[in-house]
Amino acid sequence: MTTPHNWRKSSYSGSGDGNNCVEIANLPTRVAIRDSKAPSRGMISFPRGTFSGFISNLNAGTSRSIEGLYVDGSP
Repeated sequence: MTTPHNWRKSSYSGSGDGNNCVEIANLPTRVAIRDSKAPSRGMISFPRGTFSGFISNLNAGTSRSIEGLYVDGSP
């Protein structure tokens, strides 16, 4: 049996239903991301350090790729 993830989304996700965003869940060793408009379509997850580095690089404007990407679900 799988444990449901505790998904959260940014307070910047827009007005109305708030489905203009991605949702993030902290897993034991990874960070998972999914589309708030289509949560049943799967998620992508990253090792914690990779995700943290990716966000830091985004903030610095230097990120071009993500190492350690894992995709769960099919398009």
